[in-house]
Amino acid sequence: MTMKRAASRDARKSRPARMPRAQMAQAREGQLGLVLGACERALRPLVRLALAFGVKHAQLEDVLRDAMLDEARRAWRAQGIEPNISQLSVTTGLNRKALASRVREEAAEPLPQTETSAASKTLTLWLQLFADDPALRAMPIMSSDETRPSFEAMARHASRGNVHHRAILDELVRLNMAIEQDGIAQLAVESFVPAGDLKGLLSFLGDNARDHMLAGVSNTLGARPALLEQSVFATGISLQECERIHRLARERWAALQREMSREMRKAFEAADKKDSARIRVGIYAYLEDAEDETGLETAAPASRQDARGEAPAAPRKRLRQQR
Repeated sequence: MTMKRAASRDARKSRPARMPRAQMAQAREGQLGLVLGACERALRPLVRLALAFGVKHAQLEDVLRDAMLDEARRAWRAQGIEPNISQLSVTTGLNRKALASRVREEAAEPLPQTETSAASKTLTLWLQLFADDPALRAMPIMSSDETRPSFEAMARHASRGNVHHRAILDELVRLNMAIEQDGIAQLAVESFVPAGDLKGLLSFLGDNARDHMLAGVSNTLGARPALLEQSVFATGISLQECERIHRLARERWAALQREMSREMRKAFEAADKKDSARIRVGIYAYLEDAEDETGLETAAPASRQDARGEAPAAPRKRLRQQR
């Protein structure tokens, strides 16, 4: 018995010391603070958009509540569990009564999904065909000769026959992306940017920002091999230089966009009907002429890498602060 007690004492001594509860809570709060800081920074542009259109706090709160509920449900289902109200309440911190009413409600999606837009798919294909053959800027809407390109055949191919070509052409004409005259459809833009359609613009904003954020969040959580999510940035340069670099990015993106569209088109044509994977490849640039009133500290050009690598340390310089 004595030997057993000694062994037991030795085992207890070899165990790692448990972190005190207060220290654990403090570490947890520190981590939550970092996460909330990232959320706040990411939310600011959306708050700016919301305020510009008269959205109020209560309406944004409803959106956040629904998003938390949906994501909590998704997280539980990823573990093979269909969550009940109690589990969703614990995960989100939302009131059970409020959750019960929202679980019963199935709110309709107010914005169309850009991936399912037949007009977007058709225009993307049209732009690719035009890049390969400039003569295809204009084509007959319909043709009795199946070997001759026509808008009908192109729209049927792009939508897999799910949407009538007339409806697609009407939408492109409404968005000023195509011109219809004397039985001919003519391409009028260089990309699918529905400038005159607020609903379309907001759809692309939502989908592009969502997938950009999902790539960064996925890399942060380490849930899968790292996705491409990088940027280069500089502060303390002239606005004219910012605009020059912006033009350069646009020029380089135009060539890459055509290549990506071509590869996606080949993959789409080779896909089986049961395939359901999706991919979005994009680019963005933001510039402004503004000073940070809190520090006025700028960095030399730096790179933000994805989870595969580390960004090089950048030398820093301090500007003279305003008095």
